[in-house]
Amino acid sequence: MSTHNPQRTPEEIQQDLQDKLGQALRRSSSPTASHAPINLKRYRKVRWFFFKILLHIIWWDIFLNRPILEYFRQPLIPRWQAIAGRYRLLALEMGGVLIKLGQFLSTRVDILPIEVTRELAGLQDAVPPVAIDEVITQIEADFGRPVASVFTWFDPQPLGSASLSQAHLATLATGEKVVVKILRPGIDVLVETDLAAITLALRWLKLYRHVSKRVNLDWLAEEFTNVTRNELDFVNEGHNAERFAKDFANDPQVEVPKVYWDYSAKRTLTLENVGYIKIGDLAAIEAAGISRAAVAKKFYSIYMTQCFVTNFVHSDPHPGNVFIRPLRHPDEPADTVFKPGDIAPYKANRPFQVVFVDFGMMATIPERLRVATREYAIALGTRDAYRMIQAYIKSGSLLPGADLKRLEEAHQAMFERFWGVRMGRLNDVALAEAEHFVTEYRDLIQDAPFQFQADMLFVVRAIGILSGMATNLDPEFDPWTETIPFAERLAQEEIQQNWRGWAGEALRWGQLLIKLPEQMERVLNLAQRGNLTIQTALAPDTRKMMIRLEQSIQQLTWVVLAVGLLIAGILAEGRLWYSDGLIGLAILSFLWGMWRGRP
Repeated sequence: MSTHNPQRTPEEIQQDLQDKLGQALRRSSSPTASHAPINLKRYRKVRWFFFKILLHIIWWDIFLNRPILEYFRQPLIPRWQAIAGRYRLLALEMGGVLIKLGQFLSTRVDILPIEVTRELAGLQDAVPPVAIDEVITQIEADFGRPVASVFTWFDPQPLGSASLSQAHLATLATGEKVVVKILRPGIDVLVETDLAAITLALRWLKLYRHVSKRVNLDWLAEEFTNVTRNELDFVNEGHNAERFAKDFANDPQVEVPKVYWDYSAKRTLTLENVGYIKIGDLAAIEAAGISRAAVAKKFYSIYMTQCFVTNFVHSDPHPGNVFIRPLRHPDEPADTVFKPGDIAPYKANRPFQVVFVDFGMMATIPERLRVATREYAIALGTRDAYRMIQAYIKSGSLLPGADLKRLEEAHQAMFERFWGVRMGRLNDVALAEAEHFVTEYRDLIQDAPFQFQADMLFVVRAIGILSGMATNLDPEFDPWTETIPFAERLAQEEIQQNWRGWAGEALRWGQLLIKLPEQMERVLNLAQRGNLTIQTALAPDTRKMMIRLEQSIQQLTWVVLAVGLLIAGILAEGRLWYSDGLIGLAILSFLWGMWRGRP
């Protein structure tokens, strides 16, 4: 039996509800894994920030994005620049997953305004380190013995500090220099708290049908949660590094650090030191004589291979996780080897390796999508709009009833207008072409016939970062030209692998030609008897035109009603309350008609 306490304040009731929500979220965690509890104070703060962004979008970008009301909207870029600034301060204060999200957005110089990415750029290197005493305590707890018995030397100054971990230089008993990666103490609680807040934000989005019918938000939340939790599993990260190294074992331009399993534990991962030139240090790359254009080209090629061949994608290639290793130039002595920290003298067109670290966030392209992704790559390289639409169909990326012919026309127009455009000019060209596409393909934009595949979330994330980093390396980089030979190779492999399927298809065509006369005779007999029937349906363009006409008629009906009420209100002289009421109803009728008849 429960009792009601009339003395409880609204704040106490709200606090109790939030506590119960936090308990429910903890109980909903997977029973197969032991997850940390959440920090309710942090959870409420993050949740409130996301809720304010949601209100911002509803007010400025949905409600005020209507005829007449749009004149009251504030400019887009200053609004989101201010939000980015507030998010940066929140992420710096709270750390955890919030910093990783901000780092990802800060690399999207290819699609986000420079004012927004500049606000977030400070998150790439601004993560404060954990005190050395806490680091030592955690390592000793991990190994069950003093740190001096594990490493003969351990640098108290961190080599780098990231959102979930930090790295220190150390020396093994064998004399090898290594990098020791340690999870930040208490990070599991922060991660679970941020995941709970982000999951709640995705649940809010489910209320917006325009999004929920295109994205399986529950699946998206599960995918994001699983991949993020995997970043806290150093054993899994070590195995990922070894798999990645195996995938590129035949490519001398790709290097992966060796994992020292005997010096690794649950929260400690010891790796070969590969701290060469950061891929974002453009001045150091040029000083060594390494071509930035060549780096962009190789970086792009590596990701094409990951996405369309190995299907195992490094999803966190931000500037702190990719290094460029200078190699011996032909003019230098045969025994020349550059170690981490060495400065290579300038030699034009110096050879190099691309070195990847941090394999906690890896995405595996599921079997059901692999054929579709290869098909997409071939279509992109050959400018085949029809084949690209077929790739969308195979991947399940289109909503039922999508106008395939119209989509093909739009993609063909995109190929014609964007093909050959350099990475650095994509933003400008996209803005210049925006008016044409909005006018020509308004029906497609309004219908938005795509549905997002949640298990491709981190692959899309990686491609987004790749695009931004390639633009930074070489604004003149041409992704179209680089895609052509890759697509041709995939197409050739497809022909070689599918010759049996083609032979079977030829056999089926032969059988069809044999049966065709018999089937034609049946059709003619039906026509002679008067039993031949034909089903017809409106073409997609006609159907959309009819829908728009119906919406326009609805708008006109409400406008006529509003005008009638307005005239009646004006003529109702001497009865102020009656006149004002009619005019008010006229305004409401007009607004309601604009809303109901919206496209």
